[in-house]
Amino acid sequence: MLLTLDPLYYILVGPALVLSIFASMKVKSTFKKYSKVATASGMTGAQAAQRMLASSGVHDVQIEAVGGFLSDHYDPSKKVLRLSPDVFSGKSVASVGVAAHEAGHALQDAGGYAPLKLRTAIVPMASIGSSLAWPLLIFGFILSSLALIKIGIIFFGAAVAFQLITLPVEFNASRRAVAALSSSGMLMEQEVKGARTVLRAAAMTYVAAAATAVLQLLYFLLLSRR
Repeated sequence: MLLTLDPLYYILVGPALVLSIFASMKVKSTFKKYSKVATASGMTGAQAAQRMLASSGVHDVQIEAVGGFLSDHYDPSKKVLRLSPDVFSGKSVASVGVAAHEAGHALQDAGGYAPLKLRTAIVPMASIGSSLAWPLLIFGFILSSLALIKIGIIFFGAAVAFQLITLPVEFNASRRAVAALSSSGMLMEQEVKGARTVLRAAAMTYVAAAATAVLQLLYFLLLSRR
């Protein structure tokens, strides 16, 4: 049985998949728009992140450039904040906003933010779940093996849990970023609004990913009871 040919899959999961495509397009277009809006301060993304960390007393996080487009992330295991070229050297509202968001994750780590610690702890299980869930589920349905299907659902559940835990982590990092950019004066009031727009667009991608994962899990649960 090819799950992707099942009409129920598209009826149930289709809207979330459409939302994911829209969210991806939206974040790229929004970043591109505000990448053309230069900051009055002339501060780069890397400088903004460094200032945000220093003002909060965090001095053990390295900031480095990494290849790719919007590949920005914070690695809590190595305490390294990696920024894509457009963000690291960019002097735009978008660059500073994204850099501040990633610095927000570093502040979460420094403050022992519980959702971040939980997400970091389940990364190995979620990674395994993402890799093995689909093969287990597909073979389980082909072979009519309830045992394989149940194991696949458990693995997929770990990946879903990761997506759900990611939501408060990302939302909180954005709130920290906007608050810091506003209170520190790194961005003017109108520029802060632009940075908030960029981060809201990025947040939509996480919401879409979580919705897709949850509905896929629901689909598998329904299919297993047929």
